[in-house]
Amino acid sequence: MSFKDVFKSNFIENVTSVSIFDMAIALVLAFGLGMFIFLVYKKTYSGVMYSSSFGTTLVALTMITTVVILAVTSNVVLSLGMVGALSIVRFRTAIKEPLDIAFLFWSIAVGIVLAAGMIPLAVIGSIIIGVILLVFVNRKACKNPYIVVVRCDGHDSETKAKAFLDGKTERCVVKSKTAQKGSVELNMEIRLKDDNTDFVNTLADMEGVSSAVLVSYNGDYMG
Repeated sequence: MSFKDVFKSNFIENVTSVSIFDMAIALVLAFGLGMFIFLVYKKTYSGVMYSSSFGTTLVALTMITTVVILAVTSNVVLSLGMVGALSIVRFRTAIKEPLDIAFLFWSIAVGIVLAAGMIPLAVIGSIIIGVILLVFVNRKACKNPYIVVVRCDGHDSETKAKAFLDGKTERCVVKSKTAQKGSVELNMEIRLKDDNTDFVNTLADMEGVSSAVLVSYNGDYMG
């Protein structure tokens, strides 16, 4: 074995398997589409606490996936080793918003498609997905159910409160009733006619009504 054979390896040969120009184009496009995903996430976020680090993660994840797939597509042996290495990775961060999972898969998918050379699919697909999310996620439903909690001092005030809500809402259904000596508590599900909630103030000022609470329910819980 000569001195040159010692330094001769497949590693040196694989340096030119992916050209610098191809890598630059893939990473620039990955950054651009990652920023687009980040902006869509920022516009459609409807949770309680916005996390800017998660948005940055979407951009980084798109670029990292692109780098990994470029390496995998250039070497079959490397792809097998990559599968084994990634199989031991465990993520412990809990995803609180179900829509965040869609953004994570979107970033990964864009990185894979870009590295595979399907640039039109990555760009056009991202635009279509972004438009659909902007339209449907920000769409406000005016028929969301509400819960009204009313405290009354007796049967007469209870009847008046129920009749008042029947006239101010599209639907009013008693869900539960708690009766104690000198007080009655009603939990009623209502559907509003519009976004005006001033009727709760009028309800609280009625004779015999000690308090009125309006609670919105859209399927999300905070805990």
